[in-house]
Amino acid sequence: MSEYDFARPTAAQIKTAAGISTATMHEAGGKIGALPSGIKQAHPSFELCGPAFPVSGPPGDNLWLHRGIASAKPGDILVISVGGHYEAGYWGEIMSTAAVAQKLGGMLIDGCVRDASILPKVGFPVFARGFCMRGTGKDFNGQGTLGKALSIGDIRIEPGDLVRGDADGVCVVPLARFDEVMKKSQDRDSKEAGVMDRLRKGETTMDVYGWPMK
Repeated sequence: MSEYDFARPTAAQIKTAAGISTATMHEAGGKIGALPSGIKQAHPSFELCGPAFPVSGPPGDNLWLHRGIASAKPGDILVISVGGHYEAGYWGEIMSTAAVAQKLGGMLIDGCVRDASILPKVGFPVFARGFCMRGTGKDFNGQGTLGKALSIGDIRIEPGDLVRGDADGVCVVPLARFDEVMKKSQDRDSKEAGVMDRLRKGETTMDVYGWPMK
């Protein structure tokens, strides 16, 4: 048994989550799981939905990211922390190509990437702080982790948690709360559809929500 055989959402659960927006999950779950707003799609076509495979490595070094690609399971989302050092391009065309070959589900990094014009052509979903041309090193004595819990911003991310990324950002849902949050998210979407129907018929938001004008 591999040390990375931790619990993950099922294929059916991931399919359900893929139909729900990050904003809805965040709000319906009680304002949970919102990663820093600076972490965005590297291209408008990119979305994430899958189990977290956390990876940490030293600032300015991407060796542990390569190790993560080789260790994660198909469908996993690499969730990467590099010690808060943003002035480096930790990920690019070669790593995206390798991740596609390993059938990974995507990656997000609390740092920067490069090869901005090429990543969409490779098609592997990448979320990052931005783009940086500066290269990284590979310290074979550097300390890092694979498949171990880590924090990005004020959010603790455990292996196997659901990672959902879209144009609004990234939301992480604890695996233990998955069914609860998805049910609440679906209920919220249904309720909001009813609100919008009333608005289209001429009511105002003040009417719908019963808010006072003064």
